[in-house]
Amino acid sequence: MNLLFVCSRNRWRSLTAETVFQGKGGHVVRSAGTEENARIRITEGHVGWADILFAMEKKHVRRLQEKFSGALAGKKLICLHIPDEYEYMNDELIGLLQSSVGEYIEL
Repeated sequence: MNLLFVCSRNRWRSLTAETVFQGKGGHVVRSAGTEENARIRITEGHVGWADILFAMEKKHVRRLQEKFSGALAGKKLICLHIPDEYEYMNDELIGLLQSSVGEYIEL
């Protein structure tokens, strides 16, 4: 299954998720950001590629729905409700990601 993790700048939360989940359970994982200055900025291609999209906050869900409504048709878009207060590979962030994502997929 193709998993896409989305946050604002693709530097901390979504990049941590990509690192943590890559290859787990046979999943292919990518990450992207919604902001202009994101490390990797999300495109319609990313949305089309993904089977499940995990957004860190409600604002990311809104941005995705506004910009990619057509590409999101039939896709599973899940908000993890993880605030932007963790740095890359922070232990607490990893724990939050594992517990919340584990509710939706086999790891």
